[in-house]
Amino acid sequence: MARAILHADLDAFFASVEQLDNPELRGKPVLVGGTGKRAVVAAASYEARAFGCRSAMPTATALRLCPHAVVVKPHGKRYRELSDTVFEIFESVTPLVEPLSIDEAFLDVTGSVRLLGSPEVIARDIRKRVHETTGLTVSVGVAPNKFLAKLASEMDKPDGLTIITPDKIQETLDPLPVSAIFGVGKAAEKKLASLGIRTIADLRHAPEELLVARLGSMGPHIHRLAQGIDDREVHPDHTAKSVGHEQTFGDDLTDRELIRSILLAQVEQVGRRLRHKGRAAGNVTLKIRFGDFETITRSTSLGTQTDSTEELWQASLALLETWMKQSFHPVRLIGMTASQLSGAEDIQPGLFGGDEREKRSRLDQAADEIARRFGGDSIRRAASFSKSPSQRANKPKPGGDSRA
Repeated sequence: MARAILHADLDAFFASVEQLDNPELRGKPVLVGGTGKRAVVAAASYEARAFGCRSAMPTATALRLCPHAVVVKPHGKRYRELSDTVFEIFESVTPLVEPLSIDEAFLDVTGSVRLLGSPEVIARDIRKRVHETTGLTVSVGVAPNKFLAKLASEMDKPDGLTIITPDKIQETLDPLPVSAIFGVGKAAEKKLASLGIRTIADLRHAPEELLVARLGSMGPHIHRLAQGIDDREVHPDHTAKSVGHEQTFGDDLTDRELIRSILLAQVEQVGRRLRHKGRAAGNVTLKIRFGDFETITRSTSLGTQTDSTEELWQASLALLETWMKQSFHPVRLIGMTASQLSGAEDIQPGLFGGDEREKRSRLDQAADEIARRFGGDSIRRAASFSKSPSQRANKPKPGGDSRA
């Protein structure tokens, strides 16, 4: 391979950790999350998934599908502890590790092959070390690019290893339904079916002009993916031009409060990553995708470089609230990105409000330490308790099963 990209994804991470730590849960359908009226599933074990349960689904709905499921509250400290251990294994193989969430990452091992062996050997070694060290399983996809690697990692879950070599790309892709392309939801799939396009082979042979006319900017994008083309590089946090997090949902979200809650969790994660890497951002972008794959972005300048979670949250929330008031649609994906990065030393105290910024900085430092020691869900921001419609975010739901 010209490039060797791995996508490593811990299997049903939160639920697997609960089953690992409590042998009585093994073999049983497990839902990680709350039990309140508005509670959602953070993760579902494979036993629960067999009944149709999945992450981001209301817990009440999941229990209707699987009444005998066991609901377990999340243990963030334990998840973070095991995640850190797994990422140390990733980073021992290559410095080019791009985290997508607490439980998955892309690894560019192109430069590691000469020292550590073929991409397959490296992938097998990672899976073995993760299991021996943590007791968890990780599914790994190996391919020449990100799209194919992520697709491969989903093909043989749980505890799988799938390799797509350059000469097997079309052989692998062609028989798959168009929905196998990440982001092609039910609406886009229906539009393609109306054109007689049901498989990736159909999509690959379709005229690009037809796809543009029917799907807009989505057309050329999925046409390239159908050919196995994806030029994106793996960006580790310390060299990235931006730091972001996004999540795709199995069902489009209509609950505005839940959407705020998920965005808040993403902002907090991005803020921690910025501070951990000694970076500051000058711009925030909100990304929203609908069921028909239409994607919009809204950006705003922060006016000054910052790594403050509160400042990132207020900017992100303002973008979200403006969009909600103007043209709300059910959400398939939401993400937040901090860009225009510089070193944290570029953060300048304002002429006014310097004391307030210092307080926020101390608050972030304290929150980072608590999160590091006890897990990301062990501390909540004031916005989580606000009764204001614009800040009435629930406790952030862990993003263990998120798909970026």
